[in-house]
Amino acid sequence: MSIETGKFGPSPRTHFPVPEQRRICYIKAIITNPNIIAGDYTYYDDPERPEWFEKNVLYHYDFIGDKLIIGKFCAIATGVTFIMNGANHQMSGFSTYPFGIFAHGWEKATPTNKELKGMTKGNTIVGNDVWIGREAVILPGVKIGDGAVIGAQSVVTHDVPPYSIVAGNPARFIRRRFDDETVYLLLKLKWWDWNPEKITENLDFLVHGNTEKLKEMTNNNPPA
Repeated sequence: MSIETGKFGPSPRTHFPVPEQRRICYIKAIITNPNIIAGDYTYYDDPERPEWFEKNVLYHYDFIGDKLIIGKFCAIATGVTFIMNGANHQMSGFSTYPFGIFAHGWEKATPTNKELKGMTKGNTIVGNDVWIGREAVILPGVKIGDGAVIGAQSVVTHDVPPYSIVAGNPARFIRRRFDDETVYLLLKLKWWDWNPEKITENLDFLVHGNTEKLKEMTNNNPPA
């Protein structure tokens, strides 16, 4: 059965999966920057122009080459901002001012490729089934694990473990959503990789959290 029929959820290729709520946009369908990668069903919610999601990815310069990678089934609230490596200034000297970009004799202060590499913190990676609250800020190179929750207006400066809740400025660990065994089983299950038919058949399991069924499914979980 084709996922386009609508019997197994909306098509992940549509721009606006809830026609009467055009504030919700599946970002995979609208991204144009090859250095931004988003998984199926991940949405951005904005009452104005959610299809302009890429404007929230700042200081993302081609010559640096860093990527923003977002998994499947993520919920990204209004005003969430991703700060990329282009925002970093050289801190090895006495001044952090970026003289080189202004030329007119100052180009000799442009960082070398080696220096640029030392200023970057790698790709920014958001796992699957992550909920990022309104106006949160994600700093360069941060890795957010599957199932994590980021509180509204948090400033995320460090990696976030799977199924953890963080909040604040800087974002601090609040608690894990589940015990260690449940987290282990959820990461093993990887329900976000199931096909739409299997997800639809197991919606009650996914939204109500039956741990006994989770144990059963992870012991007998053929590929989707």
